[in-house]
Amino acid sequence: MKFMKLGTRHDTFYTEEANRSVSSDVPSDLTIQINNIKYLLHKFPLLPKCGLLQGLCSDTDNPSEISVVELHLIPGGEEAFELCAKFCYGIAISLSARNIVPALCAAKFLRMNESVEKGNFVMKLETFFNSCILEGWKDSIVTLQTTAQLSEWSENLGIIRRCIDSIVEKILTHPSKVTWSFTYTRPGYTEKRHHSVPKDWWTEDISNLKIDLFQCIIAAIKSTNMLPPQLIGEALHVYACRWLPVTTENTVSQTEEAKEKHQKLLESIVSMIPTDKGSVSIGFLLKLLSEANFLGVSSSTNAQLIRRAGRQLEEATVRDLLFPSYSSTDRHFYDIDLVGAVLESFLIQWRRKGSPEDSESVKVIRKVAQVIDSYLQVVARDVNMPALKVVILAESLPEIARPQHDEIYKAINIYLKEHPDLSKAEKKHLCRILDCRKLSPQVCAHAVRNERLPLRTVVQVLFFEQERGVRPTTHQPPQDEVIPGDGHQMPIHRDKNYSKSKVSDQTNHPKTMRLDEKLAVELEKMVVARREVREADTKKGQEIREEAKSGSKMEAKKMERKSKSKVRETSS
Repeated sequence: MKFMKLGTRHDTFYTEEANRSVSSDVPSDLTIQINNIKYLLHKFPLLPKCGLLQGLCSDTDNPSEISVVELHLIPGGEEAFELCAKFCYGIAISLSARNIVPALCAAKFLRMNESVEKGNFVMKLETFFNSCILEGWKDSIVTLQTTAQLSEWSENLGIIRRCIDSIVEKILTHPSKVTWSFTYTRPGYTEKRHHSVPKDWWTEDISNLKIDLFQCIIAAIKSTNMLPPQLIGEALHVYACRWLPVTTENTVSQTEEAKEKHQKLLESIVSMIPTDKGSVSIGFLLKLLSEANFLGVSSSTNAQLIRRAGRQLEEATVRDLLFPSYSSTDRHFYDIDLVGAVLESFLIQWRRKGSPEDSESVKVIRKVAQVIDSYLQVVARDVNMPALKVVILAESLPEIARPQHDEIYKAINIYLKEHPDLSKAEKKHLCRILDCRKLSPQVCAHAVRNERLPLRTVVQVLFFEQERGVRPTTHQPPQDEVIPGDGHQMPIHRDKNYSKSKVSDQTNHPKTMRLDEKLAVELEKMVVARREVREADTKKGQEIREEAKSGSKMEAKKMERKSKSKVRETSS
Protein backbone atom coordinates (compact mmCIF):
# COMPACT_ATOMS: atom_id res chain seq x y z
CA MET A 1 0.00 0.00 0.00
CA LYS A 2 1.32 3.44 -0.96
CA PHE A 3 1.53 6.39 1.48
CA MET A 4 1.89 10.14 1.14
CA LYS A 5 3.26 12.20 4.04
CA LEU A 6 2.62 15.93 4.29
CA GLY A 7 3.83 18.41 6.90
CA THR A 8 6.82 18.36 9.21
CA ARG A 9 5.62 19.66 12.58
CA HIS A 10 4.90 17.40 15.51
CA ASP A 11 1.28 16.73 16.34
CA THR A 12 0.23 19.32 18.94
CA PHE A 13 -3.49 18.51 18.99
CA TYR A 14 -4.72 17.45 22.42
CA THR A 15 -8.07 16.72 24.05
CA GLU A 16 -9.39 18.30 27.22
CA GLU A 17 -12.88 17.14 28.19
CA ALA A 18 -14.96 17.49 24.95
CA ASN A 19 -12.61 20.07 23.38
CA ARG A 20 -9.78 19.57 20.91
CA SER A 21 -7.10 22.23 20.97
CA VAL A 22 -3.66 23.01 19.58
CA SER A 23 -0.74 23.77 21.84
CA SER A 24 0.16 27.42 21.06
CA ASP A 25 1.15 30.64 22.74
CA VAL A 26 -1.53 32.41 20.75
CA PRO A 27 -5.04 32.16 22.22
CA SER A 28 -7.76 30.49 20.13
CA ASP A 29 -9.94 32.81 18.06
CA LEU A 30 -11.87 30.24 16.01
CA THR A 31 -14.25 27.65 17.46
CA ILE A 32 -15.52 24.91 15.16
CA GLN A 33 -18.31 22.65 16.36
CA ILE A 34 -18.64 19.19 14.72
CA ASN A 35 -21.26 16.96 16.31
CA ASN A 36 -20.26 16.66 19.99
CA ILE A 37 -16.66 17.83 19.59
CA LYS A 38 -15.55 21.46 19.82
CA TYR A 39 -12.29 22.50 18.13
CA LEU A 40 -10.52 25.55 19.64
CA LEU A 41 -8.30 26.69 16.74
CA HIS A 42 -6.84 29.78 15.05
CA LYS A 43 -8.04 31.80 12.07
CA PHE A 44 -4.58 32.49 10.66
CA PRO A 45 -3.53 28.94 9.58
CA LEU A 46 -7.07 27.84 8.56
CA LEU A 47 -8.71 30.78 6.77
CA PRO A 48 -5.96 31.32 4.12
CA LYS A 49 -6.46 27.71 2.93
CA CYS A 50 -10.21 27.15 3.50
CA GLY A 51 -12.51 29.09 1.20
CA LEU A 52 -15.61 28.00 3.14
CA LEU A 53 -14.26 29.32 6.47
CA GLN A 54 -13.26 32.61 4.81
CA GLY A 55 -16.85 33.16 3.75
CA LEU A 56 -18.33 32.12 7.11
CA CYS A 57 -15.97 34.33 9.14
CA SER A 58 -16.12 37.41 6.87
CA ASP A 59 -19.32 38.62 8.55
CA THR A 60 -17.54 39.55 11.78
CA ASP A 61 -16.64 43.25 12.09
CA ASN A 62 -13.90 42.71 14.65
CA PRO A 63 -11.12 40.40 13.33
CA SER A 64 -9.95 39.66 16.87
CA GLU A 65 -13.40 38.46 17.91
CA ILE A 66 -13.78 34.69 18.43
CA SER A 67 -15.74 33.20 15.54
CA VAL A 68 -17.95 30.15 16.12
CA VAL A 69 -18.70 27.91 13.10
CA GLU A 70 -20.80 24.74 12.99
CA LEU A 71 -19.69 22.13 10.46
CA HIS A 72 -21.96 19.19 11.31
CA LEU A 73 -22.42 18.29 7.64
CA ILE A 74 -18.74 17.98 6.76
CA PRO A 75 -18.17 14.63 4.96
CA GLY A 76 -16.00 12.24 6.96
CA GLY A 77 -16.84 13.91 10.26
CA GLU A 78 -14.28 14.89 12.89
CA GLU A 79 -11.47 12.65 11.60
CA ALA A 80 -11.63 14.07 8.07
CA PHE A 81 -11.78 17.65 9.35
CA GLU A 82 -8.78 17.08 11.62
CA LEU A 83 -6.70 15.92 8.64
CA CYS A 84 -7.56 19.17 6.85
CA ALA A 85 -6.84 21.24 9.95
CA LYS A 86 -3.46 19.56 10.53
CA PHE A 87 -2.53 20.23 6.91
CA CYS A 88 -3.25 23.92 7.50
CA TYR A 89 -1.05 23.92 10.63
CA GLY A 90 1.75 22.06 8.81
CA ILE A 91 1.49 19.10 11.19
CA ALA A 92 2.71 15.79 9.74
CA ILE A 93 -0.09 13.61 8.37
CA SER A 94 -0.02 10.26 6.56
CA LEU A 95 -2.43 9.59 3.70
CA SER A 96 -3.20 6.22 2.09
CA ALA A 97 -5.96 4.34 0.33
CA ARG A 98 -7.74 3.97 3.68
CA ASN A 99 -8.26 7.67 4.41
CA ILE A 100 -7.89 9.52 1.11
CA VAL A 101 -11.62 9.44 0.32
CA PRO A 102 -12.83 11.20 3.50
CA ALA A 103 -9.85 13.60 3.32
CA LEU A 104 -10.61 14.52 -0.30
CA CYS A 105 -14.34 14.92 0.34
CA ALA A 106 -13.71 17.11 3.41
CA ALA A 107 -11.15 19.23 1.53
CA LYS A 108 -13.64 19.74 -1.29
CA PHE A 109 -16.31 20.67 1.27
CA LEU A 110 -13.99 23.27 2.88
CA ARG A 111 -13.03 24.53 -0.61
CA MET A 112 -9.29 24.00 -0.14
CA ASN A 113 -8.71 24.61 -3.86
CA GLU A 114 -5.99 26.22 -5.94
CA SER A 115 -8.16 29.32 -6.37
CA VAL A 116 -7.86 29.92 -2.63
CA GLU A 117 -4.12 29.17 -2.33
CA LYS A 118 -1.54 27.58 -4.56
CA GLY A 119 -0.45 24.05 -3.63
CA ASN A 120 -3.55 23.56 -1.56
CA PHE A 121 -4.81 20.32 -0.05
CA VAL A 122 -7.22 19.29 -2.84
CA MET A 123 -4.49 19.51 -5.48
CA LYS A 124 -2.08 17.38 -3.43
CA LEU A 125 -4.76 14.78 -2.74
CA GLU A 126 -5.80 14.60 -6.41
CA THR A 127 -2.17 14.17 -7.48
CA PHE A 128 -1.67 11.32 -5.00
CA PHE A 129 -4.98 9.72 -5.99
CA ASN A 130 -4.25 9.76 -9.73
CA SER A 131 -0.53 8.93 -9.69
CA CYS A 132 -0.42 6.37 -6.87
CA ILE A 133 -3.83 5.07 -5.79
CA LEU A 134 -5.24 4.44 -9.27
CA GLU A 135 -1.95 2.97 -10.47
CA GLY A 136 -2.02 0.34 -7.73
CA TRP A 137 -4.21 -2.77 -7.77
CA LYS A 138 -5.01 -3.24 -4.10
CA ASP A 139 -4.96 0.51 -3.42
CA SER A 140 -7.77 1.02 -5.94
CA ILE A 141 -9.84 -1.74 -4.33
CA VAL A 142 -9.31 -0.49 -0.77
CA THR A 143 -10.17 3.06 -1.83
CA LEU A 144 -13.30 1.82 -3.55
CA GLN A 145 -14.28 0.00 -0.36
CA THR A 146 -14.05 3.20 1.68
CA THR A 147 -16.43 5.03 -0.67
CA ALA A 148 -19.34 3.10 0.87
CA GLN A 149 -19.34 5.50 3.85
CA LEU A 150 -19.48 8.55 1.57
CA SER A 151 -21.19 7.11 -1.46
CA GLU A 152 -22.96 10.30 -2.61
CA TRP A 153 -19.87 12.50 -2.31
CA SER A 154 -17.69 9.81 -3.90
CA GLU A 155 -20.11 9.48 -6.79
CA ASN A 156 -20.30 13.24 -7.39
CA LEU A 157 -16.51 13.66 -7.25
CA GLY A 158 -16.02 10.74 -9.69
CA ILE A 159 -13.99 8.69 -7.21
CA ILE A 160 -16.10 5.54 -7.66
CA ARG A 161 -16.05 5.73 -11.45
CA ARG A 162 -12.29 6.27 -11.62
CA CYS A 163 -11.58 3.41 -9.19
CA ILE A 164 -13.80 1.01 -11.15
CA ASP A 165 -12.19 2.02 -14.45
CA SER A 166 -8.74 1.40 -12.97
CA ILE A 167 -9.73 -2.00 -11.55
CA VAL A 168 -11.42 -3.16 -14.77
CA GLU A 169 -8.42 -2.03 -16.85
CA LYS A 170 -6.13 -4.20 -14.75
CA ILE A 171 -8.52 -7.18 -14.85
CA LEU A 172 -8.51 -7.03 -18.65
CA THR A 173 -4.70 -7.03 -18.73
CA HIS A 174 -3.19 -10.24 -20.05
CA PRO A 175 -1.93 -12.43 -17.14
CA SER A 176 1.60 -12.41 -18.61
CA LYS A 177 1.74 -8.63 -18.08
CA VAL A 178 0.49 -8.61 -14.49
CA THR A 179 3.33 -7.28 -12.34
CA TRP A 180 1.50 -6.12 -9.22
CA SER A 181 0.79 -8.18 -6.12
CA PHE A 182 -2.56 -9.91 -5.70
CA THR A 183 -4.26 -12.30 -3.28
CA TYR A 184 -4.59 -15.91 -4.43
CA THR A 185 -5.02 -18.57 -1.77
CA ARG A 186 -6.12 -21.57 -3.85
CA PRO A 187 -4.79 -24.86 -2.42
CA GLY A 188 -1.44 -25.84 -3.88
CA TYR A 189 -0.80 -22.55 -5.69
CA THR A 190 1.66 -21.06 -3.19
CA GLU A 191 3.64 -24.33 -3.09
CA LYS A 192 4.63 -23.97 -6.74
CA ARG A 193 8.02 -22.29 -7.07
CA HIS A 194 7.85 -21.26 -10.70
CA HIS A 195 4.26 -20.51 -11.55
CA SER A 196 2.63 -18.18 -14.04
CA VAL A 197 -0.14 -15.77 -13.11
CA PRO A 198 -3.49 -17.64 -13.20
CA LYS A 199 -6.26 -16.26 -15.37
CA ASP A 200 -8.54 -15.74 -12.37
CA TRP A 201 -5.87 -13.92 -10.32
CA TRP A 202 -8.24 -10.97 -9.70
CA THR A 203 -11.30 -12.78 -8.36
CA GLU A 204 -10.30 -13.05 -4.72
CA ASP A 205 -9.39 -9.38 -4.24
CA ILE A 206 -12.58 -7.94 -5.69
CA SER A 207 -14.64 -10.37 -3.58
CA ASN A 208 -13.94 -8.06 -0.62
CA LEU A 209 -16.18 -5.37 -2.13
CA LYS A 210 -19.82 -4.86 -1.21
CA ILE A 211 -22.36 -6.29 -3.63
CA ASP A 212 -23.29 -3.01 -5.36
CA LEU A 213 -19.66 -2.15 -6.19
CA PHE A 214 -18.89 -5.75 -7.14
CA GLN A 215 -21.90 -5.70 -9.44
CA CYS A 216 -20.63 -2.52 -11.13
CA ILE A 217 -17.26 -4.15 -11.85
CA ILE A 218 -18.85 -7.34 -13.24
CA ALA A 219 -21.17 -5.26 -15.45
CA ALA A 220 -18.21 -3.26 -16.76
CA ILE A 221 -16.25 -6.45 -17.52
CA LYS A 222 -19.24 -8.01 -19.32
CA SER A 223 -19.70 -4.90 -21.48
CA THR A 224 -16.20 -5.30 -22.93
CA ASN A 225 -16.75 -8.92 -24.12
CA MET A 226 -13.03 -9.49 -23.59
CA LEU A 227 -13.14 -12.21 -20.92
CA PRO A 228 -14.68 -15.69 -21.28
CA PRO A 229 -17.90 -16.24 -19.30
CA GLN A 230 -16.20 -19.00 -17.26
CA LEU A 231 -13.89 -16.39 -15.69
CA ILE A 232 -16.84 -14.23 -14.72
CA GLY A 233 -18.53 -17.34 -13.34
CA GLU A 234 -15.44 -18.10 -11.25
CA ALA A 235 -15.54 -14.57 -9.83
CA LEU A 236 -19.18 -15.10 -8.83
CA HIS A 237 -18.27 -18.44 -7.23
CA VAL A 238 -15.50 -16.86 -5.16
CA TYR A 239 -17.79 -14.01 -4.14
CA ALA A 240 -20.60 -16.36 -3.10
CA CYS A 241 -18.20 -18.43 -0.98
CA ARG A 242 -16.99 -15.20 0.65
CA TRP A 243 -20.39 -13.71 1.53
CA LEU A 244 -23.13 -16.33 1.46
CA PRO A 245 -23.54 -18.39 4.65
CA VAL A 246 -23.00 -22.13 4.62
CA THR A 247 -26.46 -23.53 5.34
CA THR A 248 -25.88 -25.47 8.55
CA GLU A 249 -27.66 -25.75 11.88
CA ASN A 250 -26.09 -22.44 12.96
CA THR A 251 -27.60 -20.49 10.05
CA VAL A 252 -31.08 -21.98 10.43
CA SER A 253 -31.60 -19.82 13.51
CA GLN A 254 -30.28 -16.58 12.00
CA THR A 255 -32.36 -13.41 12.30
CA GLU A 256 -34.91 -12.36 9.70
CA GLU A 257 -32.82 -9.28 8.95
CA ALA A 258 -29.73 -11.37 8.18
CA LYS A 259 -31.84 -13.79 6.16
CA GLU A 260 -33.29 -10.97 4.06
CA LYS A 261 -29.81 -9.55 3.49
CA HIS A 262 -28.48 -12.90 2.26
CA GLN A 263 -31.59 -13.38 0.16
CA LYS A 264 -30.98 -10.13 -1.75
CA LEU A 265 -27.31 -11.01 -2.07
CA LEU A 266 -28.09 -14.40 -3.62
CA GLU A 267 -30.60 -12.87 -6.03
CA SER A 268 -27.96 -10.36 -7.15
CA ILE A 269 -25.40 -13.13 -7.73
CA VAL A 270 -27.86 -15.16 -9.79
CA SER A 271 -28.71 -12.11 -11.91
CA MET A 272 -25.00 -11.71 -12.79
CA ILE A 273 -24.44 -15.30 -14.02
CA PRO A 274 -23.63 -15.19 -17.75
CA THR A 275 -26.24 -16.82 -19.98
CA ASP A 276 -23.64 -19.08 -21.62
CA LYS A 277 -23.94 -22.75 -20.72
CA GLY A 278 -21.04 -23.85 -18.54
CA SER A 279 -20.16 -20.35 -17.35
CA VAL A 280 -20.60 -21.74 -13.83
CA SER A 281 -20.42 -25.36 -12.70
CA ILE A 282 -23.46 -27.50 -11.99
CA GLY A 283 -22.19 -27.95 -8.43
CA PHE A 284 -22.24 -24.17 -7.89
CA LEU A 285 -25.74 -23.87 -9.39
CA LEU A 286 -27.07 -26.63 -7.14
CA LYS A 287 -25.40 -25.04 -4.11
CA LEU A 288 -27.09 -21.74 -4.93
CA LEU A 289 -30.37 -23.59 -5.44
CA SER A 290 -30.11 -25.25 -2.04
CA GLU A 291 -29.36 -21.92 -0.35
CA ALA A 292 -32.16 -20.23 -2.33
CA ASN A 293 -34.53 -22.88 -1.03
CA PHE A 294 -33.38 -22.16 2.53
CA LEU A 295 -33.51 -18.35 2.22
CA GLY A 296 -36.83 -18.28 0.38
CA VAL A 297 -35.81 -16.20 -2.64
CA SER A 298 -38.23 -14.91 -5.27
CA SER A 299 -39.99 -17.46 -7.48
CA SER A 300 -38.31 -16.03 -10.59
CA THR A 301 -34.83 -16.51 -9.11
CA ASN A 302 -35.69 -20.03 -7.99
CA ALA A 303 -37.11 -20.92 -11.42
CA GLN A 304 -34.03 -19.49 -13.13
CA LEU A 305 -31.71 -21.62 -10.99
CA ILE A 306 -33.77 -24.78 -11.59
CA ARG A 307 -33.76 -24.14 -15.34
CA ARG A 308 -30.01 -23.52 -15.45
CA ALA A 309 -29.26 -26.55 -13.24
CA GLY A 310 -31.47 -28.73 -15.44
CA ARG A 311 -29.58 -27.50 -18.47
CA GLN A 312 -26.30 -28.85 -17.03
CA LEU A 313 -27.58 -31.85 -15.06
CA GLU A 314 -25.52 -34.32 -17.13
CA GLU A 315 -22.39 -32.77 -15.56
CA ALA A 316 -23.54 -33.44 -12.00
CA THR A 317 -22.14 -35.97 -9.56
CA VAL A 318 -24.03 -37.62 -6.72
CA ARG A 319 -22.28 -35.36 -4.23
CA ASP A 320 -23.64 -32.29 -6.03
CA LEU A 321 -27.20 -33.52 -5.48
CA LEU A 322 -26.87 -34.25 -1.77
CA PHE A 323 -28.21 -31.07 -0.21
CA PRO A 324 -30.40 -31.08 2.91
CA SER A 325 -34.11 -30.35 3.09
CA TYR A 326 -35.15 -27.23 5.00
CA SER A 327 -38.89 -27.82 4.78
CA SER A 328 -40.56 -27.79 8.19
CA THR A 329 -42.92 -30.58 7.07
CA ASP A 330 -40.19 -32.99 5.92
CA ARG A 331 -38.68 -35.39 8.42
CA HIS A 332 -36.20 -36.77 5.92
CA PHE A 333 -32.75 -35.20 5.53
CA TYR A 334 -32.19 -35.02 1.77
CA ASP A 335 -34.17 -32.62 -0.42
CA ILE A 336 -35.34 -35.17 -2.98
CA ASP A 337 -38.14 -32.85 -4.19
CA LEU A 338 -35.64 -30.23 -5.35
CA VAL A 339 -33.66 -32.89 -7.23
CA GLY A 340 -36.93 -33.97 -8.82
CA ALA A 341 -37.63 -30.38 -9.93
CA VAL A 342 -34.18 -30.13 -11.55
CA LEU A 343 -34.64 -33.51 -13.25
CA GLU A 344 -38.05 -32.43 -14.57
CA SER A 345 -36.51 -29.25 -16.00
CA PHE A 346 -33.75 -31.31 -17.61
CA LEU A 347 -36.26 -33.69 -19.22
CA ILE A 348 -38.30 -30.80 -20.65
CA GLN A 349 -35.20 -29.32 -22.26
CA TRP A 350 -33.96 -32.76 -23.35
CA ARG A 351 -37.20 -33.51 -25.19
CA ARG A 352 -37.17 -30.12 -26.91
CA LYS A 353 -33.69 -30.64 -28.35
CA GLY A 354 -34.74 -33.28 -30.85
CA SER A 355 -35.41 -36.93 -31.34
CA PRO A 356 -34.85 -39.11 -28.25
CA GLU A 357 -33.48 -41.78 -30.58
CA ASP A 358 -30.47 -39.60 -31.45
CA SER A 359 -27.26 -41.27 -30.22
CA GLU A 360 -25.97 -38.15 -28.43
CA SER A 361 -29.37 -37.58 -26.84
CA VAL A 362 -29.48 -41.19 -25.61
CA LYS A 363 -25.94 -40.86 -24.24
CA VAL A 364 -26.92 -37.76 -22.23
CA ILE A 365 -30.12 -39.24 -20.77
CA ARG A 366 -28.33 -42.43 -19.74
CA LYS A 367 -25.59 -40.47 -18.05
CA VAL A 368 -28.21 -38.57 -16.04
CA ALA A 369 -29.98 -41.85 -15.20
CA GLN A 370 -26.74 -43.28 -13.76
CA VAL A 371 -26.38 -40.25 -11.48
CA ILE A 372 -30.03 -40.38 -10.39
CA ASP A 373 -29.86 -44.12 -9.62
CA SER A 374 -26.67 -43.62 -7.60
CA TYR A 375 -28.37 -40.73 -5.80
CA LEU A 376 -31.33 -42.99 -4.98
CA GLN A 377 -28.95 -45.52 -3.45
CA VAL A 378 -27.77 -42.82 -1.04
CA VAL A 379 -31.16 -41.36 -0.09
CA ALA A 380 -32.56 -44.89 0.33
CA ARG A 381 -30.51 -45.09 3.54
CA ASP A 382 -32.52 -42.22 5.04
CA VAL A 383 -34.90 -44.00 7.43
CA ASN A 384 -37.45 -41.17 7.11
CA MET A 385 -37.47 -41.06 3.30
CA PRO A 386 -40.97 -41.97 2.03
CA ALA A 387 -41.11 -44.77 -0.52
CA LEU A 388 -43.44 -42.70 -2.71
CA LYS A 389 -40.79 -40.00 -3.21
CA VAL A 390 -38.25 -42.63 -4.28
CA VAL A 391 -40.75 -44.11 -6.73
CA ILE A 392 -41.69 -40.72 -8.20
CA LEU A 393 -38.06 -39.75 -8.82
CA ALA A 394 -37.17 -43.17 -10.26
CA GLU A 395 -40.18 -43.21 -12.58
CA SER A 396 -39.48 -39.70 -13.87
CA LEU A 397 -36.86 -41.05 -16.26
CA PRO A 398 -38.04 -42.51 -19.58
CA GLU A 399 -37.54 -46.18 -20.36
CA ILE A 400 -34.70 -45.45 -22.80
CA ALA A 401 -32.63 -43.96 -19.97
CA ARG A 402 -31.93 -47.35 -18.37
CA PRO A 403 -30.57 -50.10 -20.63
CA GLN A 404 -30.06 -52.09 -17.41
CA HIS A 405 -31.89 -52.02 -14.08
CA ASP A 406 -29.06 -53.28 -11.90
CA GLU A 407 -28.46 -49.88 -10.24
CA ILE A 408 -32.12 -49.21 -9.53
CA TYR A 409 -32.36 -52.73 -8.08
CA LYS A 410 -29.52 -51.86 -5.70
CA ALA A 411 -31.40 -48.72 -4.61
CA ILE A 412 -34.58 -50.74 -4.00
CA ASN A 413 -32.69 -53.41 -2.06
CA ILE A 414 -31.03 -50.77 0.15
CA TYR A 415 -34.38 -49.11 0.79
CA LEU A 416 -36.02 -52.43 1.75
CA LYS A 417 -33.11 -53.21 4.06
CA GLU A 418 -33.27 -49.81 5.81
CA HIS A 419 -37.08 -49.85 6.04
CA PRO A 420 -37.98 -53.31 7.41
CA ASP A 421 -41.46 -52.16 8.54
CA LEU A 422 -42.59 -51.35 5.01
CA SER A 423 -46.08 -52.67 4.19
CA LYS A 424 -46.67 -55.22 1.42
CA ALA A 425 -48.48 -52.60 -0.67
CA GLU A 426 -45.56 -50.19 -0.36
CA LYS A 427 -43.10 -52.94 -1.27
CA LYS A 428 -45.11 -53.78 -4.39
CA HIS A 429 -45.33 -50.09 -5.31
CA LEU A 430 -41.59 -49.69 -4.86
CA CYS A 431 -40.68 -52.80 -6.87
CA ARG A 432 -43.03 -51.77 -9.67
CA ILE A 433 -40.26 -49.60 -11.13
CA LEU A 434 -38.12 -52.69 -11.76
CA ASP A 435 -38.01 -54.19 -15.24
CA CYS A 436 -36.83 -57.73 -14.54
CA ARG A 437 -35.88 -58.24 -18.21
CA LYS A 438 -33.11 -55.65 -17.75
CA LEU A 439 -31.42 -57.30 -14.78
CA SER A 440 -28.04 -58.94 -15.31
CA PRO A 441 -27.67 -62.67 -14.50
CA GLN A 442 -25.65 -61.81 -11.38
CA VAL A 443 -28.37 -59.48 -10.05
CA CYS A 444 -31.05 -62.02 -10.97
CA ALA A 445 -29.23 -64.64 -8.94
CA HIS A 446 -29.26 -62.25 -5.98
CA ALA A 447 -32.91 -61.30 -6.50
CA VAL A 448 -34.29 -64.86 -6.45
CA ARG A 449 -32.70 -65.36 -3.01
CA ASN A 450 -33.72 -61.91 -1.71
CA GLU A 451 -36.41 -62.45 0.93
CA ARG A 452 -37.01 -58.69 1.18
CA LEU A 453 -38.54 -58.62 -2.31
CA PRO A 454 -42.28 -59.24 -2.78
CA LEU A 455 -43.14 -62.74 -3.94
CA ARG A 456 -44.53 -61.47 -7.23
CA THR A 457 -41.24 -59.73 -8.08
CA VAL A 458 -39.22 -62.89 -7.42
CA VAL A 459 -41.62 -64.85 -9.62
CA GLN A 460 -41.12 -62.33 -12.41
CA VAL A 461 -37.33 -62.66 -12.11
CA LEU A 462 -37.59 -66.45 -12.31
CA PHE A 463 -40.02 -66.21 -15.22
CA PHE A 464 -37.66 -64.08 -17.28
CA GLU A 465 -34.67 -66.18 -16.24
CA GLN A 466 -36.55 -69.28 -17.44
CA GLU A 467 -37.32 -67.56 -20.71
CA ARG A 468 -33.75 -66.34 -21.09
CA GLY A 469 -32.51 -69.88 -20.59
CA VAL A 470 -34.52 -71.28 -23.55
CA ARG A 471 -33.97 -68.28 -25.80
CA PRO A 472 -31.73 -68.88 -28.87
CA THR A 473 -28.32 -67.26 -28.50
CA THR A 474 -27.27 -67.46 -32.16
CA HIS A 475 -28.59 -63.99 -32.96
CA GLN A 476 -29.43 -60.70 -31.26
CA PRO A 477 -32.13 -60.75 -28.53
CA PRO A 478 -35.57 -60.38 -30.15
CA GLN A 479 -37.64 -57.23 -29.84
CA ASP A 480 -40.20 -57.21 -26.98
CA GLU A 481 -43.90 -56.54 -26.83
CA VAL A 482 -45.46 -55.89 -23.43
CA ILE A 483 -48.78 -57.19 -22.20
CA PRO A 484 -49.91 -55.26 -19.12
CA GLY A 485 -51.41 -57.31 -16.39
CA ASP A 486 -52.02 -56.63 -12.71
CA GLY A 487 -49.59 -53.73 -12.71
CA HIS A 488 -46.73 -55.94 -13.96
CA GLN A 489 -45.05 -56.20 -17.33
CA MET A 490 -45.33 -59.63 -18.92
CA PRO A 491 -43.39 -59.71 -22.21
CA ILE A 492 -43.81 -61.98 -25.19
CA HIS A 493 -40.72 -61.99 -27.38
CA ARG A 494 -40.89 -61.48 -31.09
CA ASP A 495 -38.21 -62.90 -33.35
CA LYS A 496 -37.06 -60.79 -36.29
CA ASN A 497 -37.69 -63.65 -38.73
CA TYR A 498 -41.43 -63.71 -38.01
CA SER A 499 -43.88 -61.53 -39.85
CA LYS A 500 -46.01 -59.00 -37.97
CA SER A 501 -49.21 -60.91 -38.59
CA LYS A 502 -47.67 -64.14 -37.35
CA VAL A 503 -46.47 -62.47 -34.15
CA SER A 504 -49.86 -60.88 -33.62
CA ASP A 505 -51.47 -64.34 -33.82
CA GLN A 506 -49.02 -65.70 -31.26
CA THR A 507 -49.52 -62.77 -28.90
CA ASN A 508 -53.29 -63.17 -28.79
CA HIS A 509 -53.32 -66.95 -28.77
CA PRO A 510 -55.16 -68.13 -25.61
CA LYS A 511 -53.07 -71.28 -25.35
CA THR A 512 -49.87 -69.25 -25.13
CA MET A 513 -51.41 -67.12 -22.40
CA ARG A 514 -52.50 -70.17 -20.45
CA LEU A 515 -49.00 -71.65 -20.69
CA ASP A 516 -47.50 -68.41 -19.38
CA GLU A 517 -50.00 -68.35 -16.53
CA LYS A 518 -49.24 -72.00 -15.72
CA LEU A 519 -45.52 -71.25 -15.74
CA ALA A 520 -46.04 -68.25 -13.49
CA VAL A 521 -48.08 -70.33 -11.04
CA GLU A 522 -45.43 -73.08 -11.01
CA LEU A 523 -42.69 -70.55 -10.42
CA GLU A 524 -44.66 -68.94 -7.62
CA LYS A 525 -45.15 -72.36 -5.97
CA MET A 526 -41.43 -73.01 -6.31
CA VAL A 527 -40.53 -69.69 -4.65
CA VAL A 528 -42.98 -70.32 -1.81
CA ALA A 529 -41.56 -73.81 -1.35
CA ARG A 530 -38.01 -72.47 -1.28
CA ARG A 531 -38.91 -69.89 1.35
CA GLU A 532 -40.76 -72.47 3.45
CA VAL A 533 -37.76 -74.81 3.30
CA ARG A 534 -35.41 -71.98 4.23
CA GLU A 535 -37.64 -70.97 7.13
CA ALA A 536 -37.94 -74.61 8.24
CA ASP A 537 -34.16 -75.05 8.05
CA THR A 538 -33.68 -71.90 10.04
CA LYS A 539 -36.20 -73.01 12.67
CA LYS A 540 -34.76 -76.54 12.85
CA GLY A 541 -31.24 -75.18 13.16
CA GLN A 542 -32.33 -72.95 16.00
CA GLU A 543 -33.97 -75.90 17.78
CA ILE A 544 -30.83 -78.03 17.37
CA ARG A 545 -28.69 -75.22 18.78
CA GLU A 546 -31.01 -74.80 21.76
CA GLU A 547 -31.09 -78.58 22.35
CA ALA A 548 -27.32 -78.81 22.16
CA LYS A 549 -27.05 -75.89 24.56
CA SER A 550 -29.43 -77.50 27.10
CA GLY A 551 -27.72 -80.89 26.64
CA SER A 552 -24.33 -79.45 27.43
CA LYS A 553 -25.74 -77.90 30.60
CA MET A 554 -27.19 -81.29 31.73
CA GLU A 555 -23.89 -83.05 30.99
CA ALA A 556 -22.05 -80.48 33.06
CA LYS A 557 -24.41 -81.06 36.01
CA LYS A 558 -23.90 -84.86 35.77
CA MET A 559 -20.12 -84.42 35.82
CA GLU A 560 -20.40 -82.12 38.82
CA ARG A 561 -22.50 -84.71 40.76
CA LYS A 562 -19.98 -87.51 39.95
CA SER A 563 -17.06 -85.46 41.19
CA LYS A 564 -18.84 -84.64 44.44
CA SER A 565 -19.65 -88.36 45.11
CA LYS A 566 -16.00 -89.30 44.56
CA VAL A 567 -14.90 -86.68 47.05
CA ARG A 568 -17.29 -88.12 49.69
CA GLU A 569 -15.99 -91.70 49.15
CA THR A 570 -12.40 -90.56 49.53
CA SER A 571 -13.11 -88.66 52.73
CA SER A 572 -14.94 -91.65 54.26
